[in-house]
Amino acid sequence: MRLRILSGLAALTAAAILTGCDSQPETVKLTDTKAAAAAKKKADKAARLKNAAAVKANELGQIPVLMFHRIVPKPQTTDDRSPQQFKADLERLVREGYVPITAAEMVAGKIDIPAGKHPVVLTFDDSSPSQLTLNEMGVPQKDTAIAILQQVGAENPGWKPKATFYVTRDMFGKTVREEQIQALLWLKDNGFEIGNHTRDHLNLRGRSHKEVEEQIGTIAKQIDSLSQIKPTTIALPYGNQPNKKDWAMRGKLYNHQGAFLAGYTPAPAPFSKSFDAAGIPRIKAMEKKGDCAQFCSHAWLDWLKKNPDMRYTSDGDVRTVAYPKYKNPYLRKSFNTWSLPY
Repeated sequence: MRLRILSGLAALTAAAILTGCDSQPETVKLTDTKAAAAAKKKADKAARLKNAAAVKANELGQIPVLMFHRIVPKPQTTDDRSPQQFKADLERLVREGYVPITAAEMVAGKIDIPAGKHPVVLTFDDSSPSQLTLNEMGVPQKDTAIAILQQVGAENPGWKPKATFYVTRDMFGKTVREEQIQALLWLKDNGFEIGNHTRDHLNLRGRSHKEVEEQIGTIAKQIDSLSQIKPTTIALPYGNQPNKKDWAMRGKLYNHQGAFLAGYTPAPAPFSKSFDAAGIPRIKAMEKKGDCAQFCSHAWLDWLKKNPDMRYTSDGDVRTVAYPKYKNPYLRKSFNTWSLPY
């Protein structure tokens, strides 16, 4: 009996030893896997830092948000651009390394452009027929803003035409519901953003909360009913905020992530402490004349070219916010986990 018990104990001891021997390699494998993952993560970060430094990335830099209105053969106001002027505006952006993004992409921080390039936001107010008119085949008419954007894109492979169109009840000159649907769906299907510009283009400053909600909410509802799009950004008529700027951001029928003004400076990056989603500045597209000698697109693009350390330059990785270490105090805390200072 004693022999059987001893034999049983010996068998259990042997089994325990064998089990222990089998588990040891698994522990080593797990440790090696963690070490390999940590090493890969470290190497990946080192490569990102090297790439960011190589292109002098500055994703806390300023972004030009350009404001356009009509594109017409004979400009009648300083807000108008001729087709030739507009094409020249775009060609300059191409030459200087600017890549279009939408207003919605900017405010969301989804600035997915190649390394070393600079974002630019092209915005169009008032939904004029000169911006978008489709012929009987559903093709944009020659010399409209959309047609010129497409032309410049075709002439410059890799430069994707993107823009934001801020719509009023004028709806590109269309009054028939089916034609309004066609225009808005064409924009939607071709990657353009449709934004809110209020129903009647009224100055919102000094108006009651009810009036502000009506002006913004009714056109938001109309856009949604025509295209199944809920605008996420708004361009404030005349650049004027309502008595409480939050009224333009949220209402019963709308929820905007960004509100755009009318001038006069480049906009802070969405990752910067200076960024105010309820009051994003835009720049009027115009040559250096009068007030525009300092405050319009030609002047500001010249300034950004001469001061590249102030301009937003991408590291090519939408997952990170890369910038020189000395700019660290300007980063918004909510983007700490994205930060890649070099």
